[in-house]
Amino acid sequence: MSTLSPTASSAPTTNLALYRRRRLYNLIGWTVFGLFFALLAFALLDIVGTVLKRGWPALSLELFTKPTNGVSGGLLNAIIGTFALTVGSLILAAPVGVFSGIFVSEYQSSPFARVIRYLSDVMVGVPSIVFGLFGYITMVTWLGWQFSMLAGCITLALMIIPYILRTTELALRGVAPELREAAYALGAGHATVVMRVILRSCFSRVMTGILLAMAISMGETAPLIYTVNWSNYVWDGHLTREPVAYLTYVIWSFINEPFDSAHALAYAAALLITVFVLLITIFARLALSKFTSNQTH
Repeated sequence: MSTLSPTASSAPTTNLALYRRRRLYNLIGWTVFGLFFALLAFALLDIVGTVLKRGWPALSLELFTKPTNGVSGGLLNAIIGTFALTVGSLILAAPVGVFSGIFVSEYQSSPFARVIRYLSDVMVGVPSIVFGLFGYITMVTWLGWQFSMLAGCITLALMIIPYILRTTELALRGVAPELREAAYALGAGHATVVMRVILRSCFSRVMTGILLAMAISMGETAPLIYTVNWSNYVWDGHLTREPVAYLTYVIWSFINEPFDSAHALAYAAALLITVFVLLITIFARLALSKFTSNQTH
């Protein structure tokens, strides 16, 4: 005659209690994360809704065709200045960031690569206003460039290079090693493998990092206050002797003015920046999705 031992009879009870405790912890965790997500979503929707509600009525043909006149007029000078600063900083930052990311990825065990990676991590954490102060001391005053387009582009480029470097490095390190081995087996050299095989296979991810860095540079204000200042005129092409207008300055400065026209321009500039950054982000996501789809088929 067989008897059920005390250990065997208590095992289902213990497993059931453990299962219920895990379900309770799981429920508490999802509830807390759900509340935080709802809080963030509400803040985001409130900001976007306010910008859309206050900025949409200010959109007009005059906004895109006339420069700012005091605290009224249009935003033609700010729109052109924003695109010029963004494109100029990308022209300076993208090659340096991409090739630095390739070097850090390919020679990740070398001391020099470790130093570059460490410095890039440190620069990511530096407040943007510190970059502005650096640009003001070195370029605006020491080199005598005054408030100018080139000083702003270089300052923004220094700020976004670490982002491009790290995204490029992670993109290259995510490529399957079998692809590299296959290229070497076919007789390709190291430079050919890196530039025509590895970099090509993760090109969309590298471009995603560049576009996100572009969105960051487009939304910056603090570094440009010290290096670019402001101008009521459309940028005339001078690189080192002419201040430049940009959209984020309108948001930062005009919202504090006691005039309805200034508030309308500030909300219109906020709406334009939001739309531009949203379009860049969507384009980056679509590029990454297309790349992932092509890799799986």
